[in-house]
Amino acid sequence: MVPNMHKNPPASLGLVAAFSFLALALPPPAQAQTADAAEIQRLRQDIDALRASYETRLQALERRLQAAEAAGQSAASAPAPVAAASADVSPAAPAPLPAAVGGANAFNPAVSLILSGLYARTSRDPDRYAIGGFALPPDAEIGPGRRGFSLAETELGFTASIDPWFQGAAYIALAPDNSVSVEGAYIQTTGLGHGLTLKAGRFYSSVGYLNAQHAHAWDFVDAPLAYQAMLGRQYTDDGVQLKWLAPTDAFIEIGLELGRGLSFPGNGDSRNGAGMVALSAHTGGDIGDSHSWRAGVSVLDAKASGQTLQGLDAAGDETSGEFSGRTRVWIADAVWKWAPNGNAARTSFTLQGEYLRSRRDGDLMDESGGVAGYRPAQSGWYLQGVYQFMPRWRVGLRAERLRGDDSGPFALAGHHPRKNSLMLDYRPSEFSRLRLQFAQDRSSPAGKDNQVFLQYQMSLGAHGAHSY
Repeated sequence: MVPNMHKNPPASLGLVAAFSFLALALPPPAQAQTADAAEIQRLRQDIDALRASYETRLQALERRLQAAEAAGQSAASAPAPVAAASADVSPAAPAPLPAAVGGANAFNPAVSLILSGLYARTSRDPDRYAIGGFALPPDAEIGPGRRGFSLAETELGFTASIDPWFQGAAYIALAPDNSVSVEGAYIQTTGLGHGLTLKAGRFYSSVGYLNAQHAHAWDFVDAPLAYQAMLGRQYTDDGVQLKWLAPTDAFIEIGLELGRGLSFPGNGDSRNGAGMVALSAHTGGDIGDSHSWRAGVSVLDAKASGQTLQGLDAAGDETSGEFSGRTRVWIADAVWKWAPNGNAARTSFTLQGEYLRSRRDGDLMDESGGVAGYRPAQSGWYLQGVYQFMPRWRVGLRAERLRGDDSGPFALAGHHPRKNSLMLDYRPSEFSRLRLQFAQDRSSPAGKDNQVFLQYQMSLGAHGAHSY
């Protein structure tokens, strides 16, 4: 659309004046026959250059108008920063948009809200839930949660570009008990180059596969037993993260994290140095048009001081102690995905599994005040398959096994926690999900716990795509 000439009098009058000058400068027809041919050619070139310059300026004005209209219609997206103001309107240096264009809303962050609700029915009291052979802090998020109807974890997210070098995000979690917590709040670089990305703030660690994902992206209602027992459900921390993506055809990513050691197996004790160090390495790629995969190994090392741990003793009774030392958790993960010709709209299958091994090294003070060395080795794994058998419908099966303390006050000889889960979910659209899940949980030596879950998840607002 060409701008109204009356709104741009300098450009229009300049063109008229230029053509008038050239018309007067041309000799009359009688003299034109004797004019120098070179002079006529030069004048024609000047006219062509003037015409091209004017058209270029019109195109620049059209681009500015289109950008202004787009900014006004898309208030949720902050416009990219522009260069310093310039009086020259040309393709090389377009004038910036006026500050008023698009209004103040043009700089608002994108907002998302994940609404989640749950109905849970269990055959055993969830308040007495325990994972035999594993000692955990009193506030660890384990087990099926509340019976009956409850508002599951609701997530409020804000994301935006800050400037050409940084972007920011914050995620606020609203728990069923009406508590509010900061699930994540961080800044991340966008222009380091060389495949490097730096993140600082509070975030989910990139160890393993499932840990970095938000709960609403999981394929099952709850976290695997291995995550609950060795990471307290999901590891998050305050710190910095550096990732390097290799410039290769195959996917190769290496990450380094330094943190406070905020959550289990750490306890965020006050210190100047890092209370947590994590390393991760992942690779992956495509096999033909229908298959893709990703695999990796990670290690997380966290420190704790005077950390309260609770568990069951050899007789099945509750006992507690205070641990001081360090815990190292190794994780191996692998994912394979299939979709016909890479199109997962109608049918697809995902096979996913992780193996975790934890080793504590320190001292444990028991309830009587006695202190003894505490070096238990624990391990666990889960394997799950999710099959989309028709558009919007999926079915999934997950099997899990754990091996707890072999010795010490929390050891349960011969007891190996295990659990099997079956789920069916339906997605009316990409913004909503309904899920039904059955599980048989044998984590406690007291016997099996039959669990039934009915869950809904609804996404409001702008929410970014999830990782592979």
